[in-house]
Amino acid sequence: MEKMSKHIKIIHKNIILADKARYIDNFLFKVKGLMFSKSLRKGGGLVLVADKEGILETTIHMLFVFFSIDIIWLNSKKIVVDVKRAALPFTPLIYPKKIAKYILELPKGTAKNIEIGDEILFRKIN
Repeated sequence: MEKMSKHIKIIHKNIILADKARYIDNFLFKVKGLMFSKSLRKGGGLVLVADKEGILETTIHMLFVFFSIDIIWLNSKKIVVDVKRAALPFTPLIYPKKIAKYILELPKGTAKNIEIGDEILFRKIN
């Protein structure tokens, strides 16, 4: 069976936000997201990739997620278009203010220095 996700590093201003984030572009894995998961470890996270840029395409929920997370939305150029710090468990809908392509789900507190307009880099892990 083909592996449906890979791992990457997420970098902001030469600081590693996540050293082993799951890069997910498969529909079923995106739907599951962090539901029924244990809390994210420091350096962990998810990168959910939408099929196309949009608001509806990058709207998420926190149903059956039992811990708070930071959420960062990026456009197709990996520029931050919105940030939600400490998103609460069981929030039904969370959506970006502008169209996005990528959703970063990171441990609470990870996005404290992230601002709209910042560039985020993805690096493959060998």
